[in-house]
Amino acid sequence: MNSTFRKITYQLHLWLGLTSGLIVVIMAVTGCILAFEKELKHAIHPEKYFVKTIKKEKLPFSDLKLKAEQALPDSLKVSRVEISSDPSRSYVFRSLKMNKEALTYWGSYIHYYRVYVDPYTGKVLEVENAKNDFFEIVMDLHRRLLLGEKIGKTITGYSTLILAIMLFSGLVIWFPRKMNKNALKGMFFIKTSAKWKRINYDMHNVLGFYAVIPLLLICYAALVWNFEGFDKWMKKTLNGKAKTEEKAKSIIPSEESTDQKNILNIVGNRVEKSLADKESALISFPKTEEGTYYAEVTYGSKHYQNEQFNFDQYSGKIIRQQSYQDKNIGYGSALRARNYDLHTGSILGTTGRFLFLFAGIIAASLPVTGFIIYLNRKKKKPKKKKVKV
Repeated sequence: MNSTFRKITYQLHLWLGLTSGLIVVIMAVTGCILAFEKELKHAIHPEKYFVKTIKKEKLPFSDLKLKAEQALPDSLKVSRVEISSDPSRSYVFRSLKMNKEALTYWGSYIHYYRVYVDPYTGKVLEVENAKNDFFEIVMDLHRRLLLGEKIGKTITGYSTLILAIMLFSGLVIWFPRKMNKNALKGMFFIKTSAKWKRINYDMHNVLGFYAVIPLLLICYAALVWNFEGFDKWMKKTLNGKAKTEEKAKSIIPSEESTDQKNILNIVGNRVEKSLADKESALISFPKTEEGTYYAEVTYGSKHYQNEQFNFDQYSGKIIRQQSYQDKNIGYGSALRARNYDLHTGSILGTTGRFLFLFAGIIAASLPVTGFIIYLNRKKKKPKKKKVKV
């Protein structure tokens, strides 16, 4: 390998690491905390996620929504509900309004509440101010460093881009100048019998190599979320000639005689029916006059494996129904739908989530071990040349 190219790559790797190291540590640590967020929440607060008694029938969906809204302060309205196919689970209604111009986490949320409702009795199990939820704060720290959408998201977005560049440059440095038996062994194994400086170097070099693929997938998914232009370009490029469907819209009736309560029950019953052999569902409520009830019914642990519905808000009729198995979905749209699973490792099931958790732990260690390597090299004093007399 060209020595000049290697030196330039090393300097790039070094200074990018010193620039973004702390932010990478924060994003990696918070990502590890969030890896099994749902399971941890259910274990810590079972009283709000699970009901005590399972009955034969649930209350009408419209009644449950009304119960949730009555429990909210300031006459707020719910915007979404999460439903599980597990009969012991509560319904989780959400009321959220954000200020994307705010410069801090606390200013970003105008309000954010979750209402947990027993679907059999209508009892409100808890009204949670989600702004104070530990995992919500960790999530915002992971996404925006608690600095709001404009500043925080920009910093984490470019830090992710820098991390991706560092992973590629790290591969160049990882490859030895001269290949021999000892060099080959040093590429894949940590020499535990060596001095701590060598062990630290091997931890950075070897562990970084083993984590590079999951970390690149994590970076790719994060870049799609952070850079809208990149997201659109990827979809358009990979979709090719595949047709892009127009946004589903409700047909506004000429007379205001629609029974919203009945329509809510139609939507709720249809989603409940679809949940029979699946895991969970999200229903988002219309925000505009032409908006629809949008439902996403997930088959299992993989988020992209879902069925999507758009219901007319004035009639309850299905305007559009689409499954992830539909062949007419373009490659770009299909890849975009898998973005969350690529970021969390759930694309490979539970095993993938654990693998990505370990990759996240390694990612948190890399700036630390790298900084120690930098300090150790700075401490090295140049050898004095002997002067011939």
